[in-house]
This record gives sequence, structure tokens and C-alpha cells, in this order.
Amino acid sequence: MRIDPNISLVYSTDGGKITQEKPAKSIPQGDGIVRIHKDSKGRKGKGVAVIKGLGLNEKELKALAQKLKKQCGCGGTVKEFNIEVQTDNREQLKGLLEKLGYTVKLAGG
Repeated sequence: MRIDPNISLVYSTDGGKITQEKPAKSIPQGDGIVRIHKDSKGRKGKGVAVIKGLGLNEKELKALAQKLKKQCGCGGTVKEFNIEVQTDNREQLKGLLEKLGYTVKLAGG
């Protein structure tokens, strides 16, 4: 059953869960430079390194985040095409990303 986005469905006897198709998120294309920001807002003073501008899809981002977290020995996550790593050691992240062939800059603070 295809659901028209202009009609809101109140009740259905069609069985099963009613799901609406979500539009695919487009990958933001940067300028070819990966930037590592330091961020602590809204995290109770804990600093994280936010890696932006990778230009990868979600599956590739998760694999790269996993590799970076293992190398740094810390946690992290992928949010909105950015990788957040729970470390203040941005120099180590820069070195790891440069080994993988990225052009990296440290940005902000």
C-alpha cells in the first residue's frame, strides 16, 4: 500500500504497521578538507572532537568511526554525517585521518 503524503491516515484495517516513506538524506559535499572541531556545549563540560566534511555515506562513516574509536581507545558516535569522538586528543585523530589519505585541518579552539 502506498501512502499519499498529502493525506493523513486516521485508521486502517489493512493490517500491519503504517509507515511513511522517508526521503533519503543527501550526503553533504564539502570543499575536500576534513575539519576537526572541539566541542563541549551541552555535554556537561566533557570535550569531544567533531569530525566534519568527510563526504561519506552513513555505512562508511560508521566503519570509519569504529576504526577511529579503537585507535583512540574511547567512545563516540555518528550524528548528521559528522563523527563525534570522546577525546580531546585532536592531534592523534589528525594523524590517523592523514594516514587514510584525507586533508585535515584543526578548527576552533
